[in-house]
Amino acid sequence: MSIHESSIIHPSAEIDEDVYIGPFCIVEKNVRIKSGTKLLSHVVLKGPTTIGKNNTFFQFCTIGEDTPDKKFKGEKTTLEIGDENIFREGVTVHRGTIQDKGTTVIGGKNLFMAYAHVAHDCIVGDDNVFANNSGIAGHVIIGNKVTIGALTTIHQFCQMGDYSFAGMNASITMDVPAYIKVASNPARVVGLNAVGMERGGIDQDTITYLKKAYKIIYRKGFNLKDALEKLESSNFHAIKEVKTFINSIKSSKRGILR
Repeated sequence: MSIHESSIIHPSAEIDEDVYIGPFCIVEKNVRIKSGTKLLSHVVLKGPTTIGKNNTFFQFCTIGEDTPDKKFKGEKTTLEIGDENIFREGVTVHRGTIQDKGTTVIGGKNLFMAYAHVAHDCIVGDDNVFANNSGIAGHVIIGNKVTIGALTTIHQFCQMGDYSFAGMNASITMDVPAYIKVASNPARVVGLNAVGMERGGIDQDTITYLKKAYKIIYRKGFNLKDALEKLESSNFHAIKEVKTFINSIKSSKRGILR
């Protein structure tokens, strides 16, 4: 374990032997840091927070802080972070509230660029990119391989499905289904995230089927109920990715951008 002499570590913090803690960091009580994780400098970790393996925190990150939600009265809530995430300069992540799950959860291999924000009770999957100054409000669910553009904001209780994409400075107030690309303020649907799918290893035949599914939902003029019925009666609805697209629409509670 390497801890710079200027850093302050609470005696109860659980830190694996090969964790690196650089200068001017603060690790408070009820924080667990697993092997390979690096706090480069000026990082503040508050608990109860569990941090997985091989994460990197750049300067001025504040992780596991109390939520500013006015309903929060100091209850014991948690933050769980997986493995191999990168938190760039000034990223902030808050713990949960008892009004929801009581925890905020971040998966693995996510990139949070400078000054990105993850609010209380959010669930973030794997392999996502949060560009500079993007922010998600409380209770937001982000799937896997999602890209959120710089300066984009997402309203509380919204969802973004797998492989979805939000362009720069988008304002998202409704759910974004899997594979869908949105842009502008207020956000509007501008197509499928074909580039993201290709980069994620989805084959061209599957992308073609997703394009057909997209047209049924967004381009044929059906109302949503009829469009879903049409899609679910198609000869390609059982393809895994098409089912993911359908389920991301059917699971929406706020309604989808359409």
